[in-house]
Amino acid sequence: MRIPPTTRSDPSLKSTWSHRAWVASGCTTVLIALANSIMGAAESHIWLEPILAGLVGYVLADLGSGVYHWGIDNYGSAETPVIGPQIEAFQGHHKWPWTITRRQFANNLHALARTVTFFVLPIDLACHDSILLGFVGVCSGCIMFSQQFHAWAHGTKSKLPPIVVALQDAGILVSRPQHAAHHRQPYNNNYCIVSGVWNEFLDTQNVFGALEMILFFKLGVRPRSWDEPNSDWTEETETSSQVALP
Repeated sequence: MRIPPTTRSDPSLKSTWSHRAWVASGCTTVLIALANSIMGAAESHIWLEPILAGLVGYVLADLGSGVYHWGIDNYGSAETPVIGPQIEAFQGHHKWPWTITRRQFANNLHALARTVTFFVLPIDLACHDSILLGFVGVCSGCIMFSQQFHAWAHGTKSKLPPIVVALQDAGILVSRPQHAAHHRQPYNNNYCIVSGVWNEFLDTQNVFGALEMILFFKLGVRPRSWDEPNSDWTEETETSSQVALP
């Protein structure tokens, strides 16, 4: 039985020095890509292509966050190799969504920062193309910070920094109302958590529903979203979680 973190002082919500080191490494990796892209653009006097590449990276990061979120929301379990802990965390997030607002910054981002370091650092070292580096830098940066954007989408407007609220209202970051729909029945929409720009298209075209049908007929695997919502999907308040614990 999964037990939610119960207080801000819970050790599972706090950042460790290992978490901070990975976030520092991820941020450095992203900044190297962006700096090299800017320097390459300055040397070649070609700015439009790297900027457009960065914009494409931003848009595709949102799509990637949605596909990944859909996958781990609906398939696998804590016992799944490699990503089992992430699956358990995302599936448990529906029951205890408030825990993400209690997590310290590096605690929330370290897993994605580690992935970004491993995949992007070799590109930083081997690539000198300002266009590719612009794409990689923005895309990987948005992916790494997607969990922070996600946490802000669960935040209270009055407690969020004004710049974050402004970016949410402008649609640059996923908004609180849009993500709130993901936590209401039927729990099978609004998966994207960077800007949410893909959510309307993916949901109206039933893209994930089609993928679920393909996986079911090919592999015989049912997604969790096909089952009637039960207590695993129903939000439990922080107070009731604390009362329920022995």
